[in-house]
Amino acid sequence: MKRLAVCIFLLVMMLPAGLKAEDFLGVPVIPEGKTTLKTESRLEMTATVSHDKVLEFYQQALAGYQDIKFRNWKDATYIEDDGNLSWHSITISKKDTEGVTIVIVKDNWTWIIGTLILRYIGVFVVLLLLMMGMSISGAIISRFSKEDQQPSA
Repeated sequence: MKRLAVCIFLLVMMLPAGLKAEDFLGVPVIPEGKTTLKTESRLEMTATVSHDKVLEFYQQALAGYQDIKFRNWKDATYIEDDGNLSWHSITISKKDTEGVTIVIVKDNWTWIIGTLILRYIGVFVVLLLLMMGMSISGAIISRFSKEDQQPSA
């Protein structure tokens, strides 16, 4: 009886390893997909299933993550990670001519640095505009106050 229990326990413990789907950068890859391009930082696939099925697969696969944003565009659905995962985005095309194209892109430093530089420059542009507005309004107010302070004859 103990041997049977140990065998069942070992079988149950090994079962998830056999059922684990293939993944790329921690993102599960849809089983119906055929890989067209695979590099260290990019995976491109085509799937014969519909766009809605692929989207449903990724919605279920990424349900437990907090910083995932789904954007529905005209030609594609864009899934973006705003957190610290090793992948940056998943693009699912809506064109069904040759199948749905799925592109998974690795998070890279050029995108991160570019975003930070744009935000840094944006802050100074906003501050510059505020300073110009305050200078103009200060000049207008000082003119009116000078006219009020002049003695009237």
